[in-house]
Amino acid sequence: MNRIQKWFEQIAGVYVAEHHRRALAQEIFAPSQLDLSALRKPACWRRKSRTHGAQR
Repeated sequence: MNRIQKWFEQIAGVYVAEHHRRALAQEIFAPSQLDLSALRKPACWRRKSRTHGAQR
């Protein structure tokens, strides 16, 4: 798929500045690596216990 995209860009004449803009946008908006180690513990173990009981 990347090869087809590269061929299209060569045929369409995408400029170098466009590549720089795209790289910058990917750097800014690409999802960052999340630390999922905290999610290995079940949610009920991660929650703080209620010390006062149910309040009504």
